Amino acid sequence: MSGTFIRITEQESNYRHLEQMSVTEILQHINEEDNKVAAAVNKAIPQLELLISTITDKMLMGGRLFYMGAGTSGRLGILDASECPPTYGVPPGLVIGIIAGGEQAITSAVEFAEDSRELGWKDLLDHQISDKDVVIGVAASGTTPYVISALEECQKNNIITGSISCNPNSPVSAVADFPVEIIVGPEFVTGSTRMKSGTAQKLALNMISTSVMIQLGRVEDNRMVNMQLSNEKLIDRGVQMLMLKSGITDYKKAKELLLTHGSVKKALLVAGK
Repeated sequence: MSGTFIRITEQESNYRHLEQMSVTEILQHINEEDNKVAAAVNKAIPQLELLISTITDKMLMGGRLFYMGAGTSGRLGILDASECPPTYGVPPGLVIGIIAGGEQAITSAVEFAEDSRELGWKDLLDHQISDKDVVIGVAASGTTPYVISALEECQKNNIITGSISCNPNSPVSAVADFPVEIIVGPEFVTGSTRMKSGTAQKLALNMISTSVMIQLGRVEDNRMVNMQLSNEKLIDRGVQMLMLKSGITDYKKAKELLLTHGSVKKALLVAGK
């Protein structure tokens, strides 16, 4: 790790006496801080591009993507991973989110889970991790032992690692082959990294999974042609896509074709489009 580690995520808020603010003032100031996030993410695009290119290459060779984190960071990884199958029609095991403390930690805090230096690697071994895969450690502070120790073990086993953090020159960046640092500054509520840091991580995860899925051919033009038809809204969206792409004008016929073949892409192949 080069340079000096500064924990910006724990620095004093730019605002004082929040309890004395009106609701309007609170909302305005939160929004002012949130407006800084997109610019911070923009600065990290070169780092994200390197990571995304590597993930795509590994997935084309049969690898998987893992997100690892604790607390908010872990939950965000699970959210992004869980949305890939319905959105892009990929198998549930292609993108995997792992959180310190297991399933219980998704909805409730699990004491000291993030402090374990053994559980992270154990959790990866439970998924038969291999050097085909890529593991991204998500940690706003960049200091989570659960994540850092897991990435250290990954590197020992020739598994490519990435990280997403919100402090410069953080410990997690030092054990990542492709570190991404999104420096959003102090939080509105001092140390509450579920706010700007969480938003930055969510944006980065969206960018990673969306870009990878596009590169893997799961999107055509600007449409989710492989999405799962899991509710009426998505079925209707699929029918509209199919009618637009195929030239079929009969809604009922298009719907029948779509449901028979299970995806817009397969239905278009049958329709010769």
